Amino acid sequence: MAVAACASVSALSLGLPVQAAMPEGKGALPKQMFYAKAPLSSGLKQRFANDITEITVLGVLNASSTGIPSEGRLKEVLIIGVLLNGLTIPLEALEHIAKLRPSGILFVCVRAKEGVEECALAVRRARPGRAGHVQHNTVFVGEWQPAKTTTLTLGGGSIEQLWEGLNAQAILNSTNPENLDLRIARRENIAELKAADAKLTKDHARAKHPSQRNEIYAKLHKVRTQLAQLEQDD
Repeated sequence: MAVAACASVSALSLGLPVQAAMPEGKGALPKQMFYAKAPLSSGLKQRFANDITEITVLGVLNASSTGIPSEGRLKEVLIIGVLLNGLTIPLEALEHIAKLRPSGILFVCVRAKEGVEECALAVRRARPGRAGHVQHNTVFVGEWQPAKTTTLTLGGGSIEQLWEGLNAQAILNSTNPENLDLRIARRENIAELKAADAKLTKDHARAKHPSQRNEIYAKLHKVRTQLAQLEQDD
């Protein structure tokens, strides 16, 4: 069966069951449908018009196509290919698309860089936060990787668990979905501490007064201690 594709990427190239693949000719989503008549900002409309070449539904993961029960609120996951005009992913456009459907959406962003086709996986989910605080959704994007080696692993006892597994693959490049929010938060903390380390190191090198250097060094030591602990637990 000929299947829908985004450049060279299809449900089959991603390792998904043939039952989940969208037939060729049925997966194309005209990008104008997302912005032509919708009350969007001019900037967001430009992201669709200028940054995206085409949008294609590559596959649908549900109980019938995967054999995994659709228990819980989430009944299906769409695999959507997004072919980019340039090298940068228009996060606002992906967020707009994801908000339009109650199902989970795994975006497979495709670009050509120096003649090599690359993919990056993206999902929209709640950013980990502290208990009692309002959660905010955001689009997480994984690392770029060669399109020819990009595959997905399906697992879990329900479509909701399958979705968590896909989130882990997109965000952390891991097939293990356990404690996902905690691991995401840890990764973000590590990134923040590394940025603070770099800034404090420069500040320490520029400081001339001994008391100022000592104060900065104390902050730097605290940051590095926290960073070492998080990296040890990671």
